[in-house]
Amino acid sequence: MFTRRRLLATAVAVSCVTLTPLLASAADFSSDRISVKTEGEGRDVILVPGLSSSPRVWAELVKAVPGYRYHLVQVSGFAGQAKGGNTEGAVAAPVAEEIARYIQQQGLQKPVLIGHSMGGSIGMMVAARHPQAISKLMVVDMFPFMGALFGPPGTTAQSIKPVADDLLVKMRNAEPVARAKRTEATINSMINTLAMRPGALDDTQKSDPDVSARSYHELIITDLTPELKNILAPTTVLYVLPNGVPLTEAQIDMFYKGAYASVKDVTLKRIPSSAHFIMWDQPEQFQAEVKGFLN
Repeated sequence: MFTRRRLLATAVAVSCVTLTPLLASAADFSSDRISVKTEGEGRDVILVPGLSSSPRVWAELVKAVPGYRYHLVQVSGFAGQAKGGNTEGAVAAPVAEEIARYIQQQGLQKPVLIGHSMGGSIGMMVAARHPQAISKLMVVDMFPFMGALFGPPGTTAQSIKPVADDLLVKMRNAEPVARAKRTEATINSMINTLAMRPGALDDTQKSDPDVSARSYHELIITDLTPELKNILAPTTVLYVLPNGVPLTEAQIDMFYKGAYASVKDVTLKRIPSSAHFIMWDQPEQFQAEVKGFLN
């Protein structure tokens, strides 16, 4: 089980993509943790990418599902954006607070929030810590406590911290060549669609290694499970059976069902024949799921 969990943790980790051009910046909002650009008109939908990623991950969705005003979040330190306020300390939790502030400052009336991977964790933080801020939440391939995947049953945020600390040191001290090889291998395992891998690799390479390392460390030691009961927004979780993980479909279904058991209104759906980037490996099905979710 420990080996399975470590393999699953690697597969559920987060990656990358390229910046979407020609978007309008959100009016009168300034933050050193995130930037936000908007595209389209209609109901407000906030899109949050994952670790070392950019809004490029949502480009096909935005084009295929018009009729909404999309708010594309870029986390500082990822995909070439300056580190800004994410130069030290935690990243995901402060970014969640900035998104909540953005919603309030922009006068958004209960927008929908969709987050991929680390973006899903950020979405859970917003929904649990600001229950009235959003109307719906979609989490794309992320567990509420990633640290559980790095240890045996009964693992807690406190018990896994030494493992996370050791991993942080190794990530910070990795030689550039070794880091590049590991990054490419990780992206290849997370994206089945060959044509989408180069953009993902480019965004990861443009991300600040220390911001990415601290973000990953934060995800491992953050257990959102006790907070899930505070989520009032109807929640949909899309997930996959990751590449290389020796689990059956029934077993991964069981993992997700248990992980999200305390969410009051939750829909879980496994997407077959896809790696971590569902929006690229199964774009038509992903877009259909989002359309149904938004409607």
